Amino acid sequence: MTVLKTSVIVLDCAEPESLARFYAELLGATAGPAPDDGDLYLVTGGAGALLGIRRDSQRTPPIWPLPEGSQQVHLRILVAEESLDEAEREAVALGARPVAAEEDGTRPDNRTTLRRYADPAGHAFVLATVRSAGS
Repeated sequence: MTVLKTSVIVLDCAEPESLARFYAELLGATAGPAPDDGDLYLVTGGAGALLGIRRDSQRTPPIWPLPEGSQQVHLRILVAEESLDEAEREAVALGARPVAAEEDGTRPDNRTTLRRYADPAGHAFVLATVRSAGS
């Protein structure tokens, strides 16, 4: 029998409380300290933990994307195509820093459908569109 397991991606940063609040607000979730671990904060949604944020006072923010074009590990946050601009405004208002936008030519208004950001601690994430079930 397989032992029941769960997993969560954990981002390291100097101030986990504020970064956990950033992702909780961005994802419509809640954030709080993990039981029995004062250095770990969990961002939790209706289905359970979405993301962990761990205190590391020595953490240096990553540089992303690297000049060599390396993708690196990053979060990909999927949003409905018609909500991408609103999701972008929310992310920037919460403290995300735009890094790049890529043109794929699918939108009639010539806006991009993949937008790269750095969170307030410098971790990479992408807002990318996903077609609605009715599309």
